[in-house]
Amino acid sequence: MTSVIVIGAGIGGITTAAHLAKRGYQVKVYEKNQRPGGRCDHFERAGHRFDTGPTLLIMPLVYEDEFRALGVSFREVLELRRVDPTYNLVFDDGSQLALSSDMSFMTGQLEAIEPGSSDGLARYLKEGERHYHLAMERLVNRDFRTAGDFFNVQNVPLLFQLQPLAPHYRHMGAYFKSERLKSAFTFQDVYMGLSPFKAPATFSMMPYTEIAHGVWYPVGGMNRIVDVLMDIATAAGVEFEFGVEVEQIEIVGGRARAVILEGGRRIAADAVVANADLPYVYDKLLPDDDLAERLEQKQYSCSTISFFWGVDKAYPALNPHTLFLTDDYAENFERIDHQQPLQDTPSLYIHAPARLDPTAAPPGEDTLIAIVPVGHLNGRGDEDWHSLMADARQAVFKRLELLGITDLAAHIKFEMCFNPQSWHHRYNLAKGATHGLSHTLMQLAYLRPHHQHARYPNMFFVGASTHPGTGVPSALISAHQVADHVVEVMQAVEV
Repeated sequence: MTSVIVIGAGIGGITTAAHLAKRGYQVKVYEKNQRPGGRCDHFERAGHRFDTGPTLLIMPLVYEDEFRALGVSFREVLELRRVDPTYNLVFDDGSQLALSSDMSFMTGQLEAIEPGSSDGLARYLKEGERHYHLAMERLVNRDFRTAGDFFNVQNVPLLFQLQPLAPHYRHMGAYFKSERLKSAFTFQDVYMGLSPFKAPATFSMMPYTEIAHGVWYPVGGMNRIVDVLMDIATAAGVEFEFGVEVEQIEIVGGRARAVILEGGRRIAADAVVANADLPYVYDKLLPDDDLAERLEQKQYSCSTISFFWGVDKAYPALNPHTLFLTDDYAENFERIDHQQPLQDTPSLYIHAPARLDPTAAPPGEDTLIAIVPVGHLNGRGDEDWHSLMADARQAVFKRLELLGITDLAAHIKFEMCFNPQSWHHRYNLAKGATHGLSHTLMQLAYLRPHHQHARYPNMFFVGASTHPGTGVPSALISAHQVADHVVEVMQAVEV
């Protein structure tokens, strides 16, 4: 039986393993942490439940397709609740905008901010719909293995149809005059760890899918997705070992032959799939070569300072997803891009899961997650993260005052905080970049690192820094593509 080793039990690793096991391969997964999920992690403390990675489910059509490919119904294995309004946006003067799929509700809000802007939203969503379907069909769901797969006559029209050369925020001038409305429909670029001032206008597909297909929450938290995938994988025969770190991928004769675990244990395999962060794999696990250095020179996504608070009282003024958007929007991203200190009123996000699932907090109490986007590690090691975390904490408290919440600090029972160093150490993320390599134009589709190693044909990669990119939907797609590729290569070897 053909054997495959998967390094890392993130979403991509578990899903790849499940696909391969279902096709008759012997699959073993080695994970350095004590539980599966990777960045889609969670923890519980004193009756409070926290998702430490993604906190909402978007692009449900991708989940439906990819779970169907695994032989299960997405909506049957997860209890889903639609979130609408999807976000409550709060601006610097305390005014608010609730994003919703209810267009009549949206029209009234938008017209109050900018007369005529509801027509702009309708046109923007029409463009987003076109971008979504074209990008999914021609870019995201394609596994670009050769230059000819991407650089061809059929794809030339995409330069005009997907607006990849237009910066997203600047492109918004075609739809809105209000700077606040421009920010309200571009902040989703942060999902890719990317500034709207650098993101291609193609990403209008994100606000479209949120409004058209919905934002959802799985009861039990986003880690329930991990639970379901683990059930599928183990039922298919995948073996998992946790708390075991891979120290080396053994390359002999131009092929991956085995992995060396901590302590020196050697596990042979016919193929290896790395779900660990791709730059880390090249730098730490594979033989030294120029590819690791070239990856070091690429652009990386931003990071976050994330606070996890167990609170001894409930704050009903907080909706499930509250986003504070600064009027100094460009300055905010400029500071993130250049790893500079926070401004006085940064954009930040607060998640209150108990609004959607009361089991996320004890009765009468609250579970709160505050996420402040910041730059990734600068490589010099001179950041004062203690000071930066203190500034971020105060920024959250100051922003909450706009909602009349002035006593949160006095009601926090306990706090956990992750910063870029935490992301780096917990998940081996290069530079502590929470979304892996950035999603700039020159790091998308065929130009993003490929699933198969250029020199070792039985060495594969799945995850955020490979095609199609970061996020749970992308991980599911990437895993499916990688599994197909592994099967093709192994069948060719057998022939």
